[in-house]
Amino acid sequence: MEHIRYSVATCQTDLPNPTDRSQMHINTTRMLEMVDSAVTGSMPFLPVRLVVFPEFAHAAPVYQTVAELRKKLTVPIPNEHTEKLTAKAREHNVYIQTGTMLEEDPKYPAAVFNTSCLIGPAGVLCKYRKINPWIPFEVHTSPHDIPDYDEEFFPVADTSIGRLGCAICYDWLFPEVLRQLTANGAEVLIRVSAYMDPWGATEPMAWWTIINRARALENLSYVVAANQGASLRHYPPYSWPGGSQVVDFDGRLLAEASPGPGERIVVAPLDISALRHERQSRIGHHMPAQLRTEVYDVYQHAAYSSQHLKDGPSSYTKNQQNIKASKQAFADHHDSHLQKTANITKDI
Repeated sequence: MEHIRYSVATCQTDLPNPTDRSQMHINTTRMLEMVDSAVTGSMPFLPVRLVVFPEFAHAAPVYQTVAELRKKLTVPIPNEHTEKLTAKAREHNVYIQTGTMLEEDPKYPAAVFNTSCLIGPAGVLCKYRKINPWIPFEVHTSPHDIPDYDEEFFPVADTSIGRLGCAICYDWLFPEVLRQLTANGAEVLIRVSAYMDPWGATEPMAWWTIINRARALENLSYVVAANQGASLRHYPPYSWPGGSQVVDFDGRLLAEASPGPGERIVVAPLDISALRHERQSRIGHHMPAQLRTEVYDVYQHAAYSSQHLKDGPSSYTKNQQNIKASKQAFADHHDSHLQKTANITKDI
């Protein structure tokens, strides 16, 4: 077995948010400098081969409507920013998981995607579009909500440093997303995130850490999680706790940034060979191999429906209405199940 071992760097940012696409180059320039720092800092040790940035590092959805986002902030992919990052990846022979961009695509003229790209020395390898926007606030589009969407929901890139899959922030509160990436072959699960207080990296809630460690151990995968470190003045109305982490496949914290706003670069070793050995040899605690998928009838019923998009793009109000309908559908499902169980019990 080929021995694949290297360092990964999570780079959390603290940058002013662009209000126009013409300002995005400021953020990209700083990200390029951070790649240089990550590579140079690890040069005397185990070299960095993967660099990960947080959600909104390029741009955040600061406008409340799809029309405003498309007018001010959306960009196609590839673009000038991915080209600069490709040149940097080629310079250092590394892979870069970009911070998110608000993507426009002529195939879907009514949509705005929150998208992160995996970039290698040869260019953009794959792009992941956020499946679960943080509703009702985020009005960009989930690929799930587009009829006849014909692209891969959960792409995994097979690279020289392992098989890499990415999901964005709120996606991680849905374990199905990471399970599917693992089923598609991912060995390193990359979390590109803007996780705010009070749900972030500190007690009493510490959702950030809980979720990262749980997803790692339940999928027998490494987790590389870069969180936004923006100060309140940059991304109001929330403060952003940072706390970027690297977690091994048994849920151990390998490295962690000190919580709080500000730029941080956290470096930790990944041993892909060890992970592959564990996946091949382990019998106990191999949850992906022991998953009884057919038991879970909850997945036979749609919860959050895409039907609302027939009336036009998402909005805060429409998202609230759809959440209400989805909650009712979920309640109807469990009421039906409880009634069925009661009838069975009565017959017994």
